[in-house]
Amino acid sequence: MTAKGKGWLIAMAVCTGVWLVQNGSRPVTPPMPSAAEAFAAGPRQHTKAAAAPLSPSAPIRLRIPEITVDAPLIRLGLAADGSLDVPPPEDSDVAGWYKDGTAPGAKGTAIVAGHVDNAQGPAVFYDLGSLKKGHRVEVTRRDGRTAVFTVDAVEVYENTAFPDRKVYGAADRAELRVITCGGGFSKKGGYQGNVVAFAHLIGVR
Repeated sequence: MTAKGKGWLIAMAVCTGVWLVQNGSRPVTPPMPSAAEAFAAGPRQHTKAAAAPLSPSAPIRLRIPEITVDAPLIRLGLAADGSLDVPPPEDSDVAGWYKDGTAPGAKGTAIVAGHVDNAQGPAVFYDLGSLKKGHRVEVTRRDGRTAVFTVDAVEVYENTAFPDRKVYGAADRAELRVITCGGGFSKKGGYQGNVVAFAHLIGVR
């Protein structure tokens, strides 16, 4: 991702993993979200009330029970070229939080990114595309509180048509984006897009 304009990020740069396993003659690739999990056309409809935002506190762990994710979160900054730094590719079970953005649970749009795979196999967000509306995302924070989010939609975008404002734009409540690689795959260029899970805060424990 690169920083640009009014403070949102553009251009995912987390697509460094390259792994395809042959299942007979058919390549096995990460699951992609179905059209049913996308936002409905027109204004967004929120089916679950939002909880009041929390004070900022750094996140330390992320859990998505439905896809068996339980991962530590590391801080991510920007690389020299302006793109979002990524977790070390050898650490397949680690995700990262954009430390100069919103903390998960605080008012605004928090960004979490992780690899879909690496040279050894599936990574932390390999199954992100199989999430469904209403699934939970839980973020444990340094203040000891756990921010509980519900998934509003899961969408996939080509790199050439990534909707920066939609994904990274400001929010008037506590929202979360979980992002990894997806879309088509090219042996020459790698993954051609990104899977994005949109979620909002519904509770704290």
